[in-house]
Amino acid sequence: MKKPLRSNAANSPGRRAHWLALGLSDEDMQKPKIAVVNSSSELAICFSHLDGVAKLVKDAIRAAGGIPFEFHTTAPSDFIFMAGEHGAYLLSSRDLVVNDIEATVEGSQLDGMVCLTSCDKTIPGHLMAAGRLNIPSILVICGYQPSGRYDDKYVDIEDVFIGSVQTFFGKLSQDELRKMSENAISGPGVCAGMATANSMHIVCEALGMTLPGSAPILADSPKMKAIARESGKRIVAMVEEDLKPRDIMTAGAFRNAVACVQAVSGSINCVKHLQATAHEAGVDLDIFSLFNEIGARVPVLSAVRPNGKNTIAEFEEAGAASALLKQLETLLDTSCMTVNGKTLKENLATVKVHNPEVIRPLQRPFSKKSSIIILRGNIAPDSSIVRLGVRDESRADTFTGTAIVYENNQDAMAGLERGDVKPGHVLILRGQGLKGGPAMAGGASLVVFAIYSAGLQNEIAFITDGQLSGLCNKGITIAEVAPESADGGPLCLVENGDRISIDIDKHLLNLEVSEKELAARRTRLGEQELPAATGYLGIYQRGVQPMSTGAVLVKNKFC
Repeated sequence: MKKPLRSNAANSPGRRAHWLALGLSDEDMQKPKIAVVNSSSELAICFSHLDGVAKLVKDAIRAAGGIPFEFHTTAPSDFIFMAGEHGAYLLSSRDLVVNDIEATVEGSQLDGMVCLTSCDKTIPGHLMAAGRLNIPSILVICGYQPSGRYDDKYVDIEDVFIGSVQTFFGKLSQDELRKMSENAISGPGVCAGMATANSMHIVCEALGMTLPGSAPILADSPKMKAIARESGKRIVAMVEEDLKPRDIMTAGAFRNAVACVQAVSGSINCVKHLQATAHEAGVDLDIFSLFNEIGARVPVLSAVRPNGKNTIAEFEEAGAASALLKQLETLLDTSCMTVNGKTLKENLATVKVHNPEVIRPLQRPFSKKSSIIILRGNIAPDSSIVRLGVRDESRADTFTGTAIVYENNQDAMAGLERGDVKPGHVLILRGQGLKGGPAMAGGASLVVFAIYSAGLQNEIAFITDGQLSGLCNKGITIAEVAPESADGGPLCLVENGDRISIDIDKHLLNLEVSEKELAARRTRLGEQELPAATGYLGIYQRGVQPMSTGAVLVKNKFC
């Protein structure tokens, strides 16, 4: 006996009147009602093609016997949204997406959900909403942008991002940067590279929340369109089967996702996004600790830019996330269910790795050392994150140096330009956290690229309570220190000239100052005062939870 549709339980004369006026029939009223969550936008190339994808999905839903209802959420693109409030709307927009979906889907009591997922924050926003609402849901990966060529060389948005900082240091002319930006993007989709978007697209497949073979995928390609149609068809069956996100996003699925992020040296932003998704899905896991536990036995099997020379297109041609999962198969929980109604083991049975030089086997990795490491110590009692890409296995990743402290990215970049930051320094950038930014605003990534441009990436260490672009992976660059300085975290006690020691393999980050002296500094400093934030950013600043939750907003009845 089929489970009654929850959309029918909510039927009322007024609801029927609205839907009849939209062209639905009384027969349609008895069909599964499917939300098609679209974040199309004319502001950014990441989302410019999504209206076309939505049409494919809606046509497939109708053909399968369902009724699609398309609605739009905010469409946060880092390169566009970073202009306002020093980038404070980047991370905070993730939770705006989640709550927007909740209001529409729960308010309407729809039966299932297809999310058209694209740029960085829409992906975790969709996963978190699926976990929170726990109605049949499937994510459609809307693909990466084709890159271009300039001066007979490959060029993509990473080159433009780095180039924008290089011009600040006189390492690149404005004319060269302009020409690079004119050629870096040749079609719709997300950034081409193993930054946050493609890393999180791989996470979606590893979690089982998208159809096999979905990620990464070239935007608007025939394959992407075919998967969009199949997803529209599949969601109707998922409603009939009552297959829900919490049946799929289990503890084992999260462990699989962590393994994949480690194997591709994905964006550090995946850590907090996975933690937030687990939190919303009611899965009691410490994702931060899992990165160290699983990283100890998962080597780096892929080296896509910025980790190596391979492109994201070459990764897709090699078999993409499915091939990566196949290479990792012996380390995974293959009993996990996926959205196509099959287990991961069943899905991997026919998978082939088309290029084992791009996606390598466990026995022949690019590096045996963990790529993403969670550090703790008296500066970061809760956590901090470093991403090292393909590591030199012959070298111990340790650093001890003296602190040079900055309170904002403009002063830090000016200090780098003047030559104030010298080899042996540990550059501290604080006040960039969840509440202090607020929402991790402040441009810590710009400081990292300034360090590269100054040629200091192997001569200094960098520590911040801010977040970094998924493109940042050079040198000892430690981000998301928690607790953050603005919330009284120990980073607020660091002074110029303090000795700081870092030991990556031992997962340690320590300030070599006595507890007595630190207590005296705290007394002198007094209570920290948060920067003023109004509007939505004020709501976010007041409600955001610690990094240990993945920076979710206040818990609600769904958690």
